[in-house]
This record gives sequence, C-alpha cells and structure tokens, in this order.
Amino acid sequence: MLTVLEIIKRTTEFLGAKGVDAARLNAEHLIGHALGLKRMQLYLQFERPLAESELEKIRPLVRRRAQHEPLQYILGETEFHGLKLKVDKRALIPRPETELLVEQLVALYVPNPPARILDMGTGSGAIALALARAFPVAEVVATDLSEEALALAAENAAADPGTARVRLGRSRWFETLPAPGPYELIVSNPPYLSAEETAQTHPEVRQHEPVSALTAAEGGLADLREIITEAPTFLRAGGLLALETGIAQHAALLAMAKAAGFARAESRRDLTGRDRYVFAWMPAEPAA
Repeated sequence: MLTVLEIIKRTTEFLGAKGVDAARLNAEHLIGHALGLKRMQLYLQFERPLAESELEKIRPLVRRRAQHEPLQYILGETEFHGLKLKVDKRALIPRPETELLVEQLVALYVPNPPARILDMGTGSGAIALALARAFPVAEVVATDLSEEALALAAENAAADPGTARVRLGRSRWFETLPAPGPYELIVSNPPYLSAEETAQTHPEVRQHEPVSALTAAEGGLADLREIITEAPTFLRAGGLLALETGIAQHAALLAMAKAAGFARAESRRDLTGRDRYVFAWMPAEPAA
C-alpha cells in the first residue's frame, strides 16, 4: 500500500507534468481535501498507508486539476477578507487584487462607515459580504446580471449571520436596482479585459471561469465607461465610486471620470505596484 507521502510525491509529479503551477501545494490541498485533513495534518501522517477507498476519493480530484480546473472550484471554497466563501463555475474566483480593494475601502471609511453601499457585478458576493461584515450598520445592496451568480451570492450570505442582511437583486449595472440611490459608496469589479487579453489568460481562467465576467467590448472599456458615466446620478454629494480595472486603462478612465462630473479621481496600485483601481469622488455639497 502506498503511503500519504508517496501519493503526494506521485501527484506532484503528475500535476507538474501537466503544467500545473505550484504542483506540490496543489497536491497537498487535493489530497488533504479528499481525506478530510488540513495540510499540516498531512505532515503528521506521511507514513500512513492509504486504503484503495481513499485513493478512489483522491483520483477524480487530481484528474480535474490536471485538466486545469481551478483548485478553488475543486475544493469548493476560498478565503476572502476573513470570510470562507463557496465558489464554483457560477462566478469568478475572488482575487487578491479584489481583496486589496476591500482593504483600502475599509481603511478609508474607518471610523466613519458609509450608510449605504452598492456593489455591482457581485459574483460570489465577495465584496458586498466583506463590506457588510466590516460595516455592520451599513445598508448593503449587491447586484449581478447572472441569476446563477446571484444564487451563489445568496448561499454565501446565508452561510454567515454577519452578512445575511445584504440585499441581492438582478440588474445590468444601474438599470433595475433593487433599491434606489443615492449611495455613499458604489463599488464594482466589472469585466475589463479585451477579448484578446482573455484569450491569453491561463487555461484555468479562459477554460473554466465565466467569460462574461471577464471580457468587455471596446477593448475592455465598455462596462467601465457605462458605470463611470451613470454613477453620479446614484451617488450622494461627496460619494465615492471605487472600481477595479485593467492596468493600461487609467488615462482613459480618469478622463471619463472628469467628463462625468466627478470632483476628483485617482489611480491606486495593486500588490505588484501597478495601477489597478480608480477612486472617484463626487463634489461635496456647497457650503451654506
């Protein structure tokens, strides 16, 4: 009988040969998931022989990863800003860049949280649920055009008492919001890749994640343009629009924000030091 360590080594070699990055880490996650063990628990059982029934649980997971299905979809969950979120093919996997967007917003609004927040294109619900947890007194509205994504977001909200109050609704950007404005904060991680950029992404992305959540017309600018143009109608005086964007779009986006009537707009950088976010503020109310 093969031991846990031998199976880890064989799985690592197999995944590496299939072009899977971080093959050893993936192997440990998959084997641990199949056996109901955390990675550190695996290390304590390296010499334990595995029964055939246990190997039968491991093999289909490894085959899926070898076909470049994302690890998070196989495990069925991911961590995001202190939340454990269910993830599957109904929505994009939340990225570290999006988590940093949430962190920046939380830091910006402490100790004066926004009263009303709108998260558009919510997907798994990651941004809306994280902000609801961070700002317990805020009214949080989350929308998506995809019914499947909204169902996933609802499952994530129901799993956490601290986020169950998030109001979900189907809308294409501002068309049919479940709650009218104005909002103090509107946030969105919309599609911002061109079709060519999507075609060049890793197989995990282009073959398994929903393309509609990745790709936008006009070289990736169409949805961002619509959001920036229409957002002022739904923001309070002094309100903030916060967007995750492509790294080569910022000159155009800042110009759009100025044309739309925002008083101030700025680019903010991601973990790699590249322009990733646009923050744009509405004019404050005139002094009495």
